[in-house]
Amino acid sequence: MATSSKTQEALALMALAVLANAAVAAGDAWSCPKLTLHNLCPYPVWPLVTANAGYPSVAGTDARLDGNGEGLVTMALPQGAWSGRVVARTGCADDGMSACDDDCPLQCETGNAPPETVAQMSVGGDGGLAVYSVSLVDGFNVPMVVTPHEFAAGAQCPTLGCAVDLTQECCPAGAGAPQGGGCGAGGTQAALFKAKCPDTRTTSTDVEATPQDCIAPGELKVVFCPARGCTASCD
Repeated sequence: MATSSKTQEALALMALAVLANAAVAAGDAWSCPKLTLHNLCPYPVWPLVTANAGYPSVAGTDARLDGNGEGLVTMALPQGAWSGRVVARTGCADDGMSACDDDCPLQCETGNAPPETVAQMSVGGDGGLAVYSVSLVDGFNVPMVVTPHEFAAGAQCPTLGCAVDLTQECCPAGAGAPQGGGCGAGGTQAALFKAKCPDTRTTSTDVEATPQDCIAPGELKVVFCPARGCTASCD
């Protein structure tokens, strides 16, 4: 039996609806990856995830992560485009609480202010583009890399950051301290940082030596104190 024009039109509309729903679902997946934080340092860290101005905050991001790989937390980023930063605070006066908020800010040796290592990320861009980096513009306190997972085939999603303890190798004598002592980036330090960690950003106009074009990652993983020399599997 021949199919009427109205039936064909209805079938075409249904097909378009299915494709549209699939595109929306794919867009949601691209724009809302997981954020995982993993602490491989031999000491605890208190990571802090902060949204950039105009973006929603991320819940459950102010907790202690024990060291030696025990501290691991995964959270969903807000739906849609999102941009923010991650720092690792060290030597915090944790009074037995595993989490805190603005009403009881943690007192920490490093990470509440420069010098601090900063992971920066923006997700949910055009076509699911994610942009990420590790900045040493504000100095250094903890080795840190960002490793994407579950990204689109053919995408360039390298591990970027610094797996070197710069407090021991680039800072003036006595600047390094236990539990991620901080080290400023002023003067000649930026050039020293870049030489040791070329896949970081050390000035406001700097870019990484390794290019990125990361599409639709399902997860961005920030690893504190990764194994030195890791380029792919740092977690």
